[in-house]
Amino acid sequence: MRALLCALALAGALTPLMPALAAADFRLCNRTQSRVGVAVGYKENDIWMTEGWWNVAANSCETLLRGDLVARFYYLYAVDYDQGGEWSGRAFMCTRDKEFTIRGTEDCLARGFDRTGFLEVDTKEQRGWTVQLTEKNQTEAARPSAVPPIPGGAPMPLPNPAPRPKSP
Repeated sequence: MRALLCALALAGALTPLMPALAAADFRLCNRTQSRVGVAVGYKENDIWMTEGWWNVAANSCETLLRGDLVARFYYLYAVDYDQGGEWSGRAFMCTRDKEFTIRGTEDCLARGFDRTGFLEVDTKEQRGWTVQLTEKNQTEAARPSAVPPIPGGAPMPLPNPAPRPKSP
């Protein structure tokens, strides 16, 4: 699989500083030039849930979960529809190719689902949070003006794939 030159920037959606985002939601802003598909994992009461797919256009934002956040950690998986590649991690949860809401993260394959690695998002117990998907070499100045940058946070580059051994 081709390596995706993207980074994940996490930032708290601080409601008082951003009146346009008055609701305390879990949001994703796609700051890339590609369309992305997004799935999210979270705990509801004592049950782990995964939901997808949100299709987020290039240079746009989407609310994934509405209302005040009730947990510190949420989980995210995204795939780049146009350039290929993904934003993934080591927290494994269940997904499927079509729209889904799945209860539980155990026995994904036995239950007919895919087992997918999600990135952990630490919301630092904020009421609202926005995740920003960015291209690796993108600068703050290159971000679109339609959605103001969110204060705080710093880019967190995804690990590069292990180099392939050279042929003798």
